[in-house]
Amino acid sequence: MKWRNPVDLVRDALRGQRARDKDLRNLVSNLPYEGLEKSKQPNRHFPGNAIKTTKYTLLLFIPVNLFEQFHRMANLYFVGLAILNFVPVVNAFQPEVALIPICAILSLTALKDAWEDFRRYQSDRKLNNTPCLIYSRKEVGFIERCWKDVRVGDFVKVVCNEIVPADLLLLYTADPDGVCLIETANLDGESNLKQRRVVPGLCISDPRFEPESFNGIVVCEKPNNNLNHFKCYVERPDEEKVGAGLESLLLRGCTVRNTDHAVGFVVYAGHETKSMLNNGGPRYKRSRLERRLNVDVIFCVILLFAMCIVAAVGHCLWLQAVPGVPPYLVPDSAGRLDSPALSGFYMFFTMIILLQVLIPISLYVSIELVKIGQIFFITNDIDLYDEGTDSGMQCKALNITEDLGQVQYIFSDKTGTLTENKMVFRRCSIMGVEYPHKENAIRLNVLEEAESEEEIIFNQPPRTGWSMDFENSEPEGRHHHHHHHGSRRKSKVSGQGQKDVAFSSPLETDVIPDRKLLQQISRSQEKDPYLDFFLALAICNTVVVSMATARRRRASWFSPSGRTNNPLETVSTLVKKVGSLFTSGQKPIHQHLTVSKSDMVIEEDDLSSEGIREKTEDLDGLETCSLHAASPSHKESAASDNLRYEAESPDEAALVYAAKAYGFTLLARTPDSVTVRLPSGKDLVFELVDTLAFDSNRKRMSVLVRHPITREYVLYTKGADYAIMELLGTPYAEHFSGSEKNIASDTQHHLDCYAKEGLRTLCITKKVVSDKEYMSWSLQRQRALAAIEQREELVMETAVQLETNLSLLGATGVEDRLQENVPDTIIALREAGIQVWVLTGDKPETAVNIGYACRLLEEEDLVINMSCKNKAVCTSILDCTLEEVRRYDENPQNVDTTPNISLVIDGRTLVMALSPDLENRFVDLTKRCRSVLCCRVTPLQKSKVVKVVREKLKVMTLAVGDGANDVNMIQAADIGIGISGQEGMQAVMASDFAISRFKHLKKLLLVHGHWCYTRLANMIIYFFYKNVAYVNLLFWYQFFCGFSGTAMIDYWLMIFFNLFFTSVPPIMYGIMDKDVSAEILLGLPELYRTGQGTGEYNFFTFWISILDAFYQSLVCFFIPYLVYVDSDVGLFTFGTPLNTVSLFTILLHLSIEIKSWTVVHWIIQVGSVALYFIVTLAYSAICITCNPPSNPYWILQSQMADPMFYLICIITTVVALLPRYMFHVIKNSIAPSPLIQAKLLDRLDPSARERCIREWRSFRGGVHLEDSRSSTPPSPALEIPVEMYTKSTGAAELMEDEFVLNVITDNYLRHNGPGT
Repeated sequence: MKWRNPVDLVRDALRGQRARDKDLRNLVSNLPYEGLEKSKQPNRHFPGNAIKTTKYTLLLFIPVNLFEQFHRMANLYFVGLAILNFVPVVNAFQPEVALIPICAILSLTALKDAWEDFRRYQSDRKLNNTPCLIYSRKEVGFIERCWKDVRVGDFVKVVCNEIVPADLLLLYTADPDGVCLIETANLDGESNLKQRRVVPGLCISDPRFEPESFNGIVVCEKPNNNLNHFKCYVERPDEEKVGAGLESLLLRGCTVRNTDHAVGFVVYAGHETKSMLNNGGPRYKRSRLERRLNVDVIFCVILLFAMCIVAAVGHCLWLQAVPGVPPYLVPDSAGRLDSPALSGFYMFFTMIILLQVLIPISLYVSIELVKIGQIFFITNDIDLYDEGTDSGMQCKALNITEDLGQVQYIFSDKTGTLTENKMVFRRCSIMGVEYPHKENAIRLNVLEEAESEEEIIFNQPPRTGWSMDFENSEPEGRHHHHHHHGSRRKSKVSGQGQKDVAFSSPLETDVIPDRKLLQQISRSQEKDPYLDFFLALAICNTVVVSMATARRRRASWFSPSGRTNNPLETVSTLVKKVGSLFTSGQKPIHQHLTVSKSDMVIEEDDLSSEGIREKTEDLDGLETCSLHAASPSHKESAASDNLRYEAESPDEAALVYAAKAYGFTLLARTPDSVTVRLPSGKDLVFELVDTLAFDSNRKRMSVLVRHPITREYVLYTKGADYAIMELLGTPYAEHFSGSEKNIASDTQHHLDCYAKEGLRTLCITKKVVSDKEYMSWSLQRQRALAAIEQREELVMETAVQLETNLSLLGATGVEDRLQENVPDTIIALREAGIQVWVLTGDKPETAVNIGYACRLLEEEDLVINMSCKNKAVCTSILDCTLEEVRRYDENPQNVDTTPNISLVIDGRTLVMALSPDLENRFVDLTKRCRSVLCCRVTPLQKSKVVKVVREKLKVMTLAVGDGANDVNMIQAADIGIGISGQEGMQAVMASDFAISRFKHLKKLLLVHGHWCYTRLANMIIYFFYKNVAYVNLLFWYQFFCGFSGTAMIDYWLMIFFNLFFTSVPPIMYGIMDKDVSAEILLGLPELYRTGQGTGEYNFFTFWISILDAFYQSLVCFFIPYLVYVDSDVGLFTFGTPLNTVSLFTILLHLSIEIKSWTVVHWIIQVGSVALYFIVTLAYSAICITCNPPSNPYWILQSQMADPMFYLICIITTVVALLPRYMFHVIKNSIAPSPLIQAKLLDRLDPSARERCIREWRSFRGGVHLEDSRSSTPPSPALEIPVEMYTKSTGAAELMEDEFVLNVITDNYLRHNGPGT
C-alpha cells in the first residue's frame, strides 16, 4: 500500500465529508477508472455497500459495554459504593466481597449484550457475502462478486427472484417494454407487485446493452429515509436533462419478480440506502409505571440519606458520651484519634455502604425478566391468533406492557382497522342513472348466510365463473332491503384464491352484473359515456397485470416484523363449492353459485341469445337462465382466466374486477400502453401518455391516454366527490335535454345515498385534451419531472393544471364490511372506561353509518355534528355546547349521571378547533363526550389530535391503525398498535404491538393489560417493602452498637439473601399471578378501570408498604432481641434468628399478596426456604474463613437444636404479619373492592357465574346488556336551525355556514331528564 501524507489524508477526508453533505450528488460511472487506486476514483467519497450493525469490536467490547451500562444511574451508584468500600476509614465489609453483587449484574448484562452482538455480526457477514453480478470492464461482462464489493457508480445485474443489493437507478431490463416488476415485502410488507421502468431515452432495450456506453452524469438528492420519494435526473453529454423518480429506482432489499433480469446504476450503497436508513432498531419507550418507579427510587435515596445522617449524628454523640477511649478504637500512626465529628462524618459513608440494599439494584433486572415473561404469555395466547392471516400477536416494544392496563383514550382508523378492507363493488351511477346491482346483492347475501351456517363451499372448475340461475320473474320482494346498511355485516368469506396476491378473494373479485346496465352497454356505441365509464374503471389505476401461471419463487432474506412462526398450522379458509339451493320469499329462487380457482373468475358478459344454460335441480320444473353469456372463444376465456391483478389498494382492485364483470377486461399494462378487451372481444391498446398519481392533497388520480381509434388525448380521473365536483365543466353531452342535464346533481344525490349506506364513493370523469393543450402542458410536465428543488410541488401543479373542466361520467359505491366482533369490542372498551375516537378520511355520512354499525354511536346519543366554514361559527358552537353540558352537570337532578354525547367533526372544522385559541375549549368538550368521530382528516391531523389530547388531558393514549397513513398517529400515542391487514406492514413496523384483528384489542387490554399492570405494580411495591424491611434490621442494630456500622449477619449471607433466597418468588409473582380470571375480566369490562389513572401503584400504596416494612422490621428485630437480652450469645448467634425470621416474614407476606396459587408458586416458595437452609447450613459448616475475622462455624446447626429458635420464628412471623392479614380480612369482609367481588365469581359454576355477571352489570349500571349485534341505525337526524348561536355571530355568517345539531331523542330525555 502506497504511503500518503497525513495532511493529504485529512484534506481528502474533509472533501469527502463535504461531498456527502451536499444536497445534490454528481455520480459518474466507475468503469473508466477500473483498476486505478482509490484516490483516483471519482465516487470514492461515498460509502461502500458493506454494512455493520454490530455495536462492539473484540478489543473494545469491555470498555464500550461498561460505558453503556454506566449510563444507568443505579449501576453507577453501586460501583461508587463498592469503590468507596476500599477506603479504610469508611469501609463496612471486606472490600473484595462488596464488588460481588455489582460485578455479577454487570457480567450477566455484558454476556447478554455480547450474545446479541455476535448474532448481529453473523447476520452482517452472511448478508455482506451474498453473491451478486457486477459489470467489469476488464472481463467485458458481469462477474460474480459479493454485496460488500458493490460501490456507488457500479453497474449491477439482478436476475429474477434475486434481492437487489443496493439502491439502483434502473437503466435496462429484459422486458421489451422496459418494465421491471419488484416485490417490496421486505421493506413495507406489501406482497403485491410494483412496476418500475427504465429511465426513458438513455438505453435501448436490446440484448446487446453495454454499460460502457453509459456516459451521462447522474445527479440525485442526498440520501434520506423516505421510501416514497426520490429526486434524480441524468445529464447527457449534450447537457439534456432526463428526469427520473421513484418509478425508476430499485431499492435494496426488494425482490425482482416476473422479469428475467435488470441492470441498474448504483446511486446509494450500504448504510446510505433507503432500507438501511429506515432500519432504526427496536423502539424504546418509558412506561408510566417506570416513571413512577424512578420517583420512588428518589424517595428511597432520601430515606437512605436520612437514616445515614441519624447514624452519623448518633455515632458522634455516642463517642462524646463514652468516658475515656474505648479499647477497640485504633489510633493512627501519630497516636491520635479522629474527633467525634470527623468519625461521624466517616460513619455517614460507612452506613451508606451498609444500607445500600435500600436502593433496589436487582429490581431493574427483575422488571426486565418479568416483562419478558409477560410478553411470552401474550404472544402465545391462542385467542390472539388469526387463522385467516396465519399471524399472532407481535410485541416490538419490550418496556411498556404494563401501559396496556392503563389506557384511557383509543384513537382508531376506520378502513382496514374497524373494517375488513375487502372492497366489494355494490352500486354505481352512470350519467345520473343509478344501477343498484340487486343480483350481486343476492350473491353476497348467499355467501353471508351460508357462511353463518358454515355450509359455504367453493367449487373450482377449469373455467366457469360466477353464475346465477333465475326464474323468469325477478326477485324483488326477497332482497329489497339487502343493500341497506350492508357495512354492518361481518364477512368471514376469504376464499383461497391465490394467497400471495392481495385483494383477490372471491368476495372481492366476483361481481354479478346489473341486468339493466348490461342491456344499456349492449346498445352502446364507440363514443358512449357508458363505455367511457368502464374504460375509466379499467384504465385509471396502477394495477399491474401478470399471468397466474408465473408463480413467484420466494427468496428468503429477512422479515421486517421479526415475527416467529406460530405453532398452529394454517387452517384452510372456506373453499370448495356452494352446495345448497337458496329459497326464500313467496316465490322460490334457485341459485347455483360457483367460484373459479384463479383470480380472474368473471367471464365476459354478453346479452346474446347464445347464453350458457346449466342444468340444475328445479323443484317446480321451471326453466332457468344464466345471466352470463357464452365467451367469444375458449382461447380468449382461458387467457382471461390466467390473468392476475396486483393492486396497491383494495379500491383499485374492486373497480378493475367490476369492469371485467361487464366485459371490459384489463389485459396488459406497460409503461407506454394499456390494453383493454371490450365486451365484443375486440382489444384496444391505449397509448399511456402519463399517470398523475394520487396524493392526499388532490384526493384523486388521473391517467392521460391516447385513444387508439379517435387518436384523441383523453384524461380519465377518479377521486373523492368533493375533490371532483368543483372541477366539473360542461355536462358530458350537450345535446342531452331536460333532466339529463342535471347529471351532476343526480349523481351527487346518489353519492349521498351511498354514503348513508356506509359505502365508499368515488367519482369518475373524462376530459378530451386538445393537441395544442397537451403540447404546452407536456413541456411544463417534463421540466417539473427533471427538477430537483420543489419537485413535488411542481409536479402537483402540473396535475392540477390539467385536471380542470372535467366531464362527469358517474360514480361508484364500494362496500367495506365491518370486521368480526367490532361492535362487541367497542362496547366492552367503553364499559371499561376507555373513550374511543375514530379518525377517518371518509365522508361524514359514510363515517356516521359505520359509527352506528360498530356501536360507536348509539340511538339514544345526542350527536353534535360540527361542520363549519368559518372560525366565528366554530367558536360560537363550542361555547354554547360547553355551556349546555356544564349546565347539565350543575343540575342537582343529574348527580352521578353523564349525558350520552357524541361528537362528529370534519377535517375543515377540526383545523379551526385545534387552533391555539380554541384548543382548550375543544378538548374540554371532547372530554365530556362518550365518543368522537373525526371525518375527512389527513394523517397529520390524526397525529395532532392524539398529541393534543395526550398533552392537555395527561391521559394514557393508544392509537391503532393498519396503513401507512396511520403511522404518524401510531407514533404520536403512548402505545401504538398496528393491524397486519391488506395494506402492507407499514403500520406494524412503526408500532409497539401488532395484532391481526381489531377484536383482539378486547382481550389484549382488558385481560393481558390488566394482568401486566397489576402484576408489575404489586411486584414493585413488594420489592420496595422487601428491601426496606431487611435493611432496617441492620439499622435498628446500630442503636445497640454505638452506630459503629457493625452487622450482626454475615455479609455472604446478606448477599445470598437478595441474590438467591428472595429473588425468584417476586419474579414469578410478577409473571404468573392472576387477581381475576380472564373470563371474569372479559365479562365485566368495568374491572379494567382499577388500573386507569394512578391505579394500584400510587403515592399512598407506596408509603403504606414502606410503613408496614418499618413495623415488620421492628418486630423481627426486637422480639429476638428481647429473648436474648442479657444473655451471652455471640453476634452471629443473635443475627441468625433475625435472618431466618426475616426470610419467613418476607415470603409469607408475598403469600398473602398472591391471588392465585399454582404448582409453580408452591415449588418456588418452598424451594426458596429449602435453599436458604441448605446454603446456610453448608456455609456454616464449610466456609469458616470466607469473611475474616467473622466465624460463622456451626451457628445455624446449633440454633436448630434449640427449641427457642423455632418459637422465635413462629411468634415473630405471626406478630409481624398479623396487622396486614387482619387488614385484608376486615377490608375484604366489610368493603370488598370490585376485584375481590369479581374473584368470588370464579368459584361459581359457569351458569351461576353468568347469572351473577348479568346481575352485577345491571346493579352497577352496566350498559348494552342486550344482544350486541348491529342494530338498524336511527333515521336521519332531525336538523334544526341554530338561531341559539346568534349571540356572538351575525346572521349573515350563519346563513353561509353549514351546521347540524342532532337533537336529543325521546328515549334519551326519558332516561336522563331535561337537564341538557
